[in-house]
Amino acid sequence: MVDATTRFFEDLDRRGFEPLLAKTAGTLRFDLHEGAQTTHWLLQIDRGNLQVRQEDREADTVVGTAPRLFGELVTGQENAIAALLRGDMTVSGDLRLVLQIERLFPGPPDTRGPHHPFRTEAF
Repeated sequence: MVDATTRFFEDLDRRGFEPLLAKTAGTLRFDLHEGAQTTHWLLQIDRGNLQVRQEDREADTVVGTAPRLFGELVTGQENAIAALLRGDMTVSGDLRLVLQIERLFPGPPDTRGPHHPFRTEAF
């Protein structure tokens, strides 16, 4: 079974282009820490063109958090800015890239409006 995080990154890679990021360029590495193990996801954005790889490379921005929390972010159960302010997520580098990518995360499951595909698949 594929988890919500893998589904999120695979969908971004399949998408290839995201209009919400058409004015954005940079690289983000997501370091998901669980004990001594860290899973790395590298997201390259070039004016909305997306490419995702699972590798540990230099990036403009590095986001660190627990896999559980990141899964909650991509299913709309948690808010990235709130997690950052609580200290549950760390960011080094260009914070603006985090603010841009945060727009791709769905809102809370009980909100009205367009539904993000990750939310329905996660339950």
